[in-house]
Amino acid sequence: MNSMLNTLRRIVQEVNRAGTLHDGLEIIVSRIKSALEVDVCSVYIHEEESGELVLLATDGLLPAAVGRVRIPVTEGLVGWVAERAEPINIAGSSNHPRYRYFPETGEEQYEIFLGVPIIHHRQLLGVLTLQQFEGRFSEEVESFLITIASQLAGAIAHAEVSGGARKGRGEPFGRRVVVGRAGAPGIAVGRAVVVDTECKLSNIVDQPAENIKKEVALFRSALKQVKKELTKMSSSLEGQIPEDERALFDAYRMMLDGRSFNQEVIEQIKAGSWAPGALRKVVEHHVDVFRQMEDPYLQERANDILDLGRRLLKALVPCESDSEKLPKNIILVAVDVSAAMLAEMPVRRLRGIVSLRGSGNSHTAILARALNIPAVLGVDELPISMIANRELVVDGDSGEVHLKPSAKLKKEIRARRQVEEEINTELESIRDLPVVTLDGKKIELFVNSGLASDIRRNPDAAGVGLYRTEFPFMARDRFPGEDEQYHIYRNVLQTYAPLPVTMRTLDIGGDKALPYFPIEEDNPFLGWRGIRFTLDHPEIFLVQIRAMLRANAGIGNLRIMLPMISDINELKAARVLIDQAYSEVVGESYDSIERADIGVMIEVPSAVYQVDLIAQQCDFLSVGSNDLTQYLLAVDRNNPRVAEIYDSFHPAVLQALKLISLAGKKHKKPVSICGEMAGDPISAVILLGLGYEQLSMNASSLLKVKQFILEVDSKKNKRWVNSLLDVGDPVEVYVTIQRRFS
Repeated sequence: MNSMLNTLRRIVQEVNRAGTLHDGLEIIVSRIKSALEVDVCSVYIHEEESGELVLLATDGLLPAAVGRVRIPVTEGLVGWVAERAEPINIAGSSNHPRYRYFPETGEEQYEIFLGVPIIHHRQLLGVLTLQQFEGRFSEEVESFLITIASQLAGAIAHAEVSGGARKGRGEPFGRRVVVGRAGAPGIAVGRAVVVDTECKLSNIVDQPAENIKKEVALFRSALKQVKKELTKMSSSLEGQIPEDERALFDAYRMMLDGRSFNQEVIEQIKAGSWAPGALRKVVEHHVDVFRQMEDPYLQERANDILDLGRRLLKALVPCESDSEKLPKNIILVAVDVSAAMLAEMPVRRLRGIVSLRGSGNSHTAILARALNIPAVLGVDELPISMIANRELVVDGDSGEVHLKPSAKLKKEIRARRQVEEEINTELESIRDLPVVTLDGKKIELFVNSGLASDIRRNPDAAGVGLYRTEFPFMARDRFPGEDEQYHIYRNVLQTYAPLPVTMRTLDIGGDKALPYFPIEEDNPFLGWRGIRFTLDHPEIFLVQIRAMLRANAGIGNLRIMLPMISDINELKAARVLIDQAYSEVVGESYDSIERADIGVMIEVPSAVYQVDLIAQQCDFLSVGSNDLTQYLLAVDRNNPRVAEIYDSFHPAVLQALKLISLAGKKHKKPVSICGEMAGDPISAVILLGLGYEQLSMNASSLLKVKQFILEVDSKKNKRWVNSLLDVGDPVEVYVTIQRRFS
């Protein structure tokens, strides 16, 4: 077992260090064949455009077959593995009905076949095969092959997207489309603006130099730039750090002046490599040499080489787009898109968002929907440091990012936009109609707000159902003072007066971080967030409440909402602090200060089961369906691996929503819902059936939801939704809903 694990570890490490997918596949077939002592090992990669499996590497079949053998998924044993997405282990392969013979491979002598699929995030990447002259592949060999295929899938996906492989001597074998999670609807075309990403040598793939002289000149220019930066850094730290520490900069400059390192990179370029790839190879070689030395001091110098390599790479590759040269149509790309990043972008030119982390229910997705900007999240195999300024298509409906959009695709996009414009024109016709069901039940639609661009009165909204106060906190480099907050809140309250504005107190933690107050936790969604943070920091909470109450003077439309309440004592403690803030502002003789209604967000399971008690001690309830679903189903909504399990129509979620609605009616307290469910027309209809008459959503969803409400008979809808509560199977619930609205 240990021998197998060590072999597996070595192969994965070698593949990760390979410069191109082609090199990596060659390593795979060679090492596996040697380790398992088999006759043939081959890798077939799935080509999306043709739907075929292409032989890209083999050790045992004839080399001339590489790049030439193409097998449809519906044909051959290799196609059968791909079609079934499971291992196939057979003897006497030529007698099998799915067998297909390729004379150019010379495989007719091999009767024993084992193939396993290579799958990454449920997407077929290819097939890994073994062939043998006689005998049979054991269960242990089969398990090993399955394990190594799963381990290598991520590396293969990343290399494919980078375009670092080639079909024999032909064109690059790179995928045109990467798939993530649909974050915000719509489709956008623009150029990638990469923000806040670290340049990584490991992300650099091998590419041929189009112009060797130009690549050499680029490298020498990078050397000059980095040496200048090191001199400047050393001078600026003179007298601030010990001289022996400053000597590191001198050592760096000496290394850059020396012929050995520089000449090795230039030789790699002259051998045909582009400058970043040449740099990566030389740095990795020097790092390996230092790390193998016995002297601990010399071993540590490997980190210096890496640091120097990163500095040179940053000078060579535009790992981060130049903010002064932003394109007309921006696709914002980052490891994790934050509110601060969005605040720094010219929103009118922002066309789409791509984030390596997150899912369709993450805070980033909520931000994108608030701005009505198409977004795709959880695209973890995207080579972020390689796509600056590349033209991209972001499809927020399908979750696809197109890296090489064709003319045909752009034509389809224009047609889709025309259809969307026709739909929007149709929605305009219902703008002035009251929001009532077919049988006359009045429904109130509120808007979610928080971004500076949101602060304008929306004529379709009955007020603000959720004002996210954390956004102004995120857009600063420190906690905003009381007067700063006062002016922000006053503007919002005046804009919507006399309509109600529900302001949620500071809700940070989880996937909402402050740049100046980082919270490092192993499990942030179950950690120090929402009301837990503000109760631990009353000095922050009191300043915010004072600012809200002062802003409400003479207007009287403020409602205060407390997030993440999981215990009745948290509600009591918060009310004590709110009373203290009220006494303070009244004592300072501010005119017309009124007590604001205090509400509780129900988003934690414990609050669901205490909702009767909570409803008695607050003025209103509001459901945060995003977190409630997350906590009930134990699904991290930022994790794309489990995003499929996140289901707002799950029977447990529907039952919880019904309990909350009944508690509100029992105690005569208004109950609203301000999560993403409210803005989805189908979900909104189900919420009406569960007893919700106040829905708060992004501005872009108001008319779409209104259109559905106008066509609903509330009594019939209530009977149908109540029948859903008797269904225990989540799949059956989903099918029933789809059938109703298809």
